[in-house]
Amino acid sequence: MSEAPPSHMMGLTLPDVASWSERVVVVLGQNPGMFTGPGTNTYIVGTGTERILLDTGDGRPEYLPVLARALEHAGEARIQEIVVTHGHPDHIGGAASLVETYGPRRVSKRPWAELDERHAVRVHPIDDGDVIRCEGATLRAVHTPGHAEDHLCFVLEEEGALFSGDNVLGVGTTVIPPFGGDLGVYMRSLDCLLAENPTLIYPAHGPRIEDGRTKLREYIDHRQEREQQVLEALDCGLSSIEAIVKRVYAAYPEALYSAAAWTVANQLLKLEREGRVSRDGEEPLAARWRPA
Repeated sequence: MSEAPPSHMMGLTLPDVASWSERVVVVLGQNPGMFTGPGTNTYIVGTGTERILLDTGDGRPEYLPVLARALEHAGEARIQEIVVTHGHPDHIGGAASLVETYGPRRVSKRPWAELDERHAVRVHPIDDGDVIRCEGATLRAVHTPGHAEDHLCFVLEEEGALFSGDNVLGVGTTVIPPFGGDLGVYMRSLDCLLAENPTLIYPAHGPRIEDGRTKLREYIDHRQEREQQVLEALDCGLSSIEAIVKRVYAAYPEALYSAAAWTVANQLLKLEREGRVSRDGEEPLAARWRPA
C-alpha cells in the first residue's frame, strides 16, 4: 500500500481483495476517482457459506470477476443478500448487475424515492434499529443522515465494529453534497456514532480505521475547527465562498476545491440557520456572506 497525504485520498492504493477480520473481506469496487479514492469498499460479511454483501460499487463490469475471486477467497462463499448504506451511485449502482449475475437476492436499504427509482432493482426497506443476520455476523442499522438522507451505518455486533459508509472515511473527511446533505444533521450523526463506542471502523473509502472512537472524535473536532476558520475568514472581510476556500484549504490540491466549496457552503448554511451569518443572494455558492 502506498502512503497518501493525511488530508485526502489522491494517490492512495489498496488491494482488490483483503481479509480485514475473520468475518470481513473487503472487495474494491474498481471505480477509482477524485471522490472515491482507490474505489468504493464493498464487504463480504460473515463466516459461513451464505454471507452478506454490503454495498455494490457503481456497476462496472470489471468488478464482477474481482467479487468472484473474493467469494472464492472467503471459502467459496455465496451471496445471501445485499445491504446498501445509501443510494449514491457508487454504493447501489452495481446491485442490478449482481442480481442479474447471481440470481434474485434481497437488496435492503433505507428508502429514498428520488434516488431509488433511478436503479433497476427492487428495494427492501430497512431503517434505524433493524437487524440483518447471517452465520457469524449480526448487522444493526443506525440511521445517520447528513451526507445523504437515507444513509445507514451498520454495527457489526460480534466485533463492536462499525461499517461507516461515507460518514467516516479511511483518509480525509466526508463531502457534504448539495443534494440531500446537511452539515448540522451530519454533526448529530457523528455524535450518534460516537455513542456506539466502535472499536474498528470499516469505511466505504480508504483503509480500515483501527481506533473508531478516536477517529470519530477527530472528525467532530475537525468540523468544529473548520467552522472557526470559516468565521475567521469572514471576520477578515472575505465574503465569497471561492475566497474562503482558497484561504481555508490553501494546503490542499486545487482539484479538490470544487468539493471544498460545497463543504464551506454547507458550513455557512449551518451558521445561517443558527443566526451567526447572513448573505446577499439566493444561491449559496454565488452569495456574498458576512457575519450576522
